[in-house]
Amino acid sequence: MKRNTLIFICIFCLKTAFAQVTIDHVEPPCWWTDMKNNSLQLMIHGKDIGKTKAALEYKGVSIKGVTSAGNDYLFVDLNIGNTAKPGTINIAFKEKDSTFTTYKYELKARAEGSAKRKGFTTADMMYLIMPDRFANGDPGNDDMPGMYEKADRSNPNGRHGGDIKGITDHLDYLQKLGVTTIWCTPLLENNMNAYSYHGYAITDLYKIDPRFGTNDSYRQMVDAAHKKGMKVVMDIVFNHFGTNSYWMKDLPQKDWIHEWPEFTRSNFRGGVISDPYRSKADEKKMSDGWFDTSMADFNQKNPFVAKYLIQNSIWWIEFAGLDGLRQDTYPYSDKDFMAQWMKTLREEYPNLNTVGEAWINYPPQISYWMDNKSNKDGYRSYLSHVFDFPLMGAIQKAFTENEGWDTGLARLYELLSQDFLYSDPSKLITFADNHDIERMYPILKTVENVKMALAFLATTRGMPMIYYGTEALSDRGTLQGDPGKRKDFPGGWQGDEVNMFTRENLSNDQKDVLDYMTALFNWRKNNKTVQEGKLTHYIPEDGIYVYFRTLEKEKQSVMVIMNNNDKYEKTLATSRFEENLKGFKRGKDVLSGNQITDLSKIEVPAKSVKIIELMK
Repeated sequence: MKRNTLIFICIFCLKTAFAQVTIDHVEPPCWWTDMKNNSLQLMIHGKDIGKTKAALEYKGVSIKGVTSAGNDYLFVDLNIGNTAKPGTINIAFKEKDSTFTTYKYELKARAEGSAKRKGFTTADMMYLIMPDRFANGDPGNDDMPGMYEKADRSNPNGRHGGDIKGITDHLDYLQKLGVTTIWCTPLLENNMNAYSYHGYAITDLYKIDPRFGTNDSYRQMVDAAHKKGMKVVMDIVFNHFGTNSYWMKDLPQKDWIHEWPEFTRSNFRGGVISDPYRSKADEKKMSDGWFDTSMADFNQKNPFVAKYLIQNSIWWIEFAGLDGLRQDTYPYSDKDFMAQWMKTLREEYPNLNTVGEAWINYPPQISYWMDNKSNKDGYRSYLSHVFDFPLMGAIQKAFTENEGWDTGLARLYELLSQDFLYSDPSKLITFADNHDIERMYPILKTVENVKMALAFLATTRGMPMIYYGTEALSDRGTLQGDPGKRKDFPGGWQGDEVNMFTRENLSNDQKDVLDYMTALFNWRKNNKTVQEGKLTHYIPEDGIYVYFRTLEKEKQSVMVIMNNNDKYEKTLATSRFEENLKGFKRGKDVLSGNQITDLSKIEVPAKSVKIIELMK
């Protein structure tokens, strides 16, 4: 009798101890069959879930291991075999023979052709949108329950209400502009008390911020873009996350983040990672220091963090049908982890592309991060594309300086002459400004200079990226810092006096740039020669820079003449360019449509670019 009583008491105590077991988060929230990598690691979070063990019975799916991380986290490693079919997996959380809670986990079928999806290429023009500042398609989601920061368009640093519907509503505008690839700054939940509009302090890596929309509305936007022949690139952040994440109240593991005795900020010296003479202290501060007080720094050397982040990127590609990724603050993360991530990603999606933000101003340091570069330390990044920050700096100066040995257009020539450092220069993303940099118009100062920069981006090697509002000649106005770089797109809000979408109340200069950019990039997206052709350029002379894009087998060529002189038209004698002009007798001015019957002398107006399709 006493023995039975004791057993009853033990069972009662056990059930009481586990009576409050809850499941608050399961990440990833679902998965797919027929992935190349059969392993999946679930992170389960909830009260006392870490005290339990997981069990399941599902054909083709088995548990490889269970790792408890304190009382409230459980990592469950699954093997999803080739025989597994889509359906619902019932995962039981138990101790011995007692089940305390269960969870229905969905296993989905992959979309047809998912593994073979193609990413962006040199045929594309990428258009960068900061969603909060582009268009407010649904004022009803400006303020949402549980979101700390409310909309306040009068606050330059606040949320203004732009959202996913605002982008979806204006896909026709983007298509007509010549855009073929859309990149939005992060749309994931950023539930911070202030400055949440930019999206880079993510508090939930599996949830679209409700002030932007929902996971489904994001997927619908991607589908709508695809139907119009456009691609979508997602901006992701592996280096850090927002300190308002539930993780910071109870870290999954003590080394989930980099912690210091006192707050330590990164030194922001991206070049230190490839520096052969670097000190360990500088390298550690660069990679382990926090980006800001509101952004906790991931420790990707922790294998559970690494697995979590890799799965997160794959989940969004599969869920939304993405065409590519943009990775923020690339050199700040652990470089070996980043190589592991890229290698895994490319095994799953061989044709998908990722562009890394390595904000460094010197070509040798940028080249370190490009795949297949023969780095002396043996490092291989597997990263397909990198932003060309050095060329960005040259563009910002080239059109406003007096011409000299190493100034003016010589800056463009000299930067491109260093392309031997890159494993594949065509996989650089070229640009003149972005959301972190002063806008093109106030830097270049005149409409003519802006048009020259656009023409250069459209015709040089690589893939061009244009920042939203460039066509509107956006400037900082009276706003300094980030607010000036991230002004609202004119026409994105009801009642805006100027509306780029409808061309209402545009200035003559705005009409000029909008028409120029539309003609330029619509021509580009249909011209294989300028997309893929071999680049040959000539040393600038007398403020004139000439280069060619040539498809030799097809015997097709495009000639570009840049006249950076601001006072006089130039009649250019072309005998110097005989090696590229040989065999061609005439040409067509791409933007004017005029025929050029004599290629021996070509007139180029001051502060302009002439783009000529050469003909036999």
